Amino acid sequence: MNDEHYMQLALNLSRSVSGQTSPNPPVGAVVVKDSEIEGIGAHLKAGHPHAEVHALQMAGDKARGATIYVTLEPCSHHGRTPPCADLIIEKGVTRVVIAVKDPNEKVAGRGIKKIEAAGVDVELGVLQQEAAEVNKYFFHYTRTKTPYVTMKSAVSLDGKTATYTGDSKWVTGEASRRDVHQYRHTHDAILVGVNTILADNPSLTARIPAGGKNPLRIILDSNLRTPLNANVVNDQQATTWILTEQNITEEQTALFKNKSGVSVIPLNSLEPGNVLTYLGDQKVLSLFVEGGAAVNGSFLGSGKINQLVQYMAPKLIGGREAPSSIAGNGFKRMTETLQLDILKTEMIGGDFKIVAEPRKDDSNVYGDY
Repeated sequence: MNDEHYMQLALNLSRSVSGQTSPNPPVGAVVVKDSEIEGIGAHLKAGHPHAEVHALQMAGDKARGATIYVTLEPCSHHGRTPPCADLIIEKGVTRVVIAVKDPNEKVAGRGIKKIEAAGVDVELGVLQQEAAEVNKYFFHYTRTKTPYVTMKSAVSLDGKTATYTGDSKWVTGEASRRDVHQYRHTHDAILVGVNTILADNPSLTARIPAGGKNPLRIILDSNLRTPLNANVVNDQQATTWILTEQNITEEQTALFKNKSGVSVIPLNSLEPGNVLTYLGDQKVLSLFVEGGAAVNGSFLGSGKINQLVQYMAPKLIGGREAPSSIAGNGFKRMTETLQLDILKTEMIGGDFKIVAEPRKDDSNVYGDY
C-alpha cells in the first residue's frame, strides 16, 4: 500500500463527518505501522477530540514508530482541545503525512514546524486537491470571514421553474429532491426569500434516509411578511432567523417573541454582501441559497456565488410568463456575464445535474476562491 491509499482512507473519514463539525473543518486520520492500520479517527464535532486523537488512542502503544496520515495540518495551539502536534510527538510517531496545510492563522505551518523540530519526518501535499475540496467551506471562510455560497436551482429544459400559474410541484424528480437534502445536511445554513415561504410554506430541513443535520434556516424578509403559521416558524425542527430591514416596528417583531427557535434580526440592508458579512460574524461557514428568482438574481448581481448546482428536468414548460430561476435585470453585455467552469455532470434519476464554479479569472468579479 502507498501513501495515497491510506490518505484516501483518511479523506473518506473526513467526508463522512462533513456537515457536522462546523465551525471546525472535517478531518480524518489513519495510523499505519508495518503496513497495517492500527488506528483511525475523525473529528466528530466542534469541542470534541480531533481526528488525530481518536486515531492515536485506538493505536495505543503501536503508535510509536508509526506513520499517521492526516487530511489537514495538525493544530499547534490550545483551543477547545489540546494541540494535536504535541500529542503526535508524545506518542512517538516517526512520520506524518499531511494532505494540505491549514490556512488558519493560528496554525498556518506552525504545526508542521513543531513536528519537524521534534525530529519527526513530515510529508505535505498527498492528495492535496481532494483535501482542499473536502475543506472548501472552511478554507473560504478562513480567507474571507464570510460563508461559502452554493446556489441551487431546479429547472425544465427551457429554463423554467414553474408554469405561468405558479405551479412548481414538481419540476424535477424525486431522486433530485433527495440529492438536494444531502446539500442541506452539509451546509450550515439554508437561505430563501419570503416569497418562497408565502408560495410553498417549506420546512427547509434535511430529510435524508439515515437522518441528517437540519441547517439554520434564514429568511430574507424586508417587511416581515412571514406568516405566523409558517412551518419554519412553528415546527421547531431547526433554528430560524428572519432577516429584516431597520424599518420594522417593535409591534411587528413582538408577534414572533413566543415562537421557540425563531429570531427576527434587523439589518441595515438585505443586500447579499451585507447578509454574508453578518452570517460570517455569527460563524456560519457555508450557505445553501435555495431562494426564488429574485434572491438568486441579487446573489448573481452582487458577485457572491461560489458554486452553482443546477438540476434540469427533461420537460418543456413554455410560456412568456412562466418564471425562470434568476430574475433581476441581468447583465447588459455578454462580456459581463458570469463565466462558469463545469466541474461535474451526472444523471440523477431522469434529471441532469450540473455542478459549476465561477471561472477563476482576474477579470471576473467573483475572483479566486
